Amino acid sequence: MIHRAYKVELDPNDCQRTAFLRHAGAARWAYNWGLNRKNDAYRRGEKSPTAIDLHRELVALKHLEKDVGGVPWMYEVSKCAPQEALRHLDVAFKNFFRRCKADGGKKGFPKFKSKRNGVGGFTLTGAIKVAPASIVFPRIGSVRLKEHDRLPLGSKIASATVTERAGRWFVSVLVKDQPAPDPAPAGAVVGVDVGVNHLAVLDDGTKFENPRALKTAAIRLVRLQRRVSRKVKGSRNRAKAAKKLTRQHYRIECVRRDAIHKATTATAKRAAIVGVETLNVTGMMKNHRLARAIGDAGMAEFLRCLKYKVEWRGGVVIEASRFYPSSKTCSCCGAVKDVLGLHERTYRCAFCGLVQDRDVNAACNLKQLAASSAVTACGGALRPGHGTSYRAAPAKQEPSAMGVVHG
Repeated sequence: MIHRAYKVELDPNDCQRTAFLRHAGAARWAYNWGLNRKNDAYRRGEKSPTAIDLHRELVALKHLEKDVGGVPWMYEVSKCAPQEALRHLDVAFKNFFRRCKADGGKKGFPKFKSKRNGVGGFTLTGAIKVAPASIVFPRIGSVRLKEHDRLPLGSKIASATVTERAGRWFVSVLVKDQPAPDPAPAGAVVGVDVGVNHLAVLDDGTKFENPRALKTAAIRLVRLQRRVSRKVKGSRNRAKAAKKLTRQHYRIECVRRDAIHKATTATAKRAAIVGVETLNVTGMMKNHRLARAIGDAGMAEFLRCLKYKVEWRGGVVIEASRFYPSSKTCSCCGAVKDVLGLHERTYRCAFCGLVQDRDVNAACNLKQLAASSAVTACGGALRPGHGTSYRAAPAKQEPSAMGVVHG
């Protein structure tokens, strides 16, 4: 049994849309207020208040009049919206301190939320009921769904998060103890090579096309951005132009996510053991000639989705070392080239005469690595059914006199 989230678009009326805005505003205000209280406590050298402490203070503020610093308008929304926002603030601080202990990377100190960056959202708990065509929220009531029969009926709902994006409202329902999907074929191994020309290439030659959503819509984005910049700041026309620009960005994201989910789902169904690369996407983005193409491909999101989908089905993901030469290594004899340019789309081995697509060759190497590394430190085989992720170390190789390594 697993915890699973289902996301679907809502179809609220004007009154419900107003209620959503009030709840999102209350959650944003509570988050900023709690962050300010934590910062003040740090400056005074006091112990940082927890989410429970902040919620008690917030309840006391509700009873005060507005002119003396109270927030009686909080009674207009569900108590869950500010309460969950304070819990999210606690999680943000825990993540910040965890990253401080780790080496490298951005620390990510929690920042104040602004309405300029989007309406945001809110989280509700408690009496949340799901119907085939609607969902019932506390203090808001029944809201229609744009897609029927998408949310599970009769399951225990832990929480529901309502968010706004490009003028549309969505709900993400977290359901506990959901049955796991059908397991992948036991013992089957597949290698996956992620790239730019193709979203992913499997060892059997299957290729998932990269939609290049950003590149396709680049001209339209430029035109919409130009229209925004030519409008007077603060005018209604500028707001309309900005809304169109936001919708275009959202459409690009939807096209990219659709391709990623289709490719990762199809891959997770094939095998219980999946071999992938360990990509330093942040470092790759520093190459300004390839940064846009790499970001448009969504490599990090692809690997993230693939990992949790394989684990859902009880499989295991084996990650090759970051410096494992999957593209330079011959999948037939194991010879490793010193240099392999990006323009060389066909791998040609000078020793065994192998001629193969470079992406398929890399996927075959990842499959072989996953098959040979699917053992625990104790020497036993990794058992599919215990979903996990495992990083394999590269095999030791001896350099030859000709600058080629034989495996």
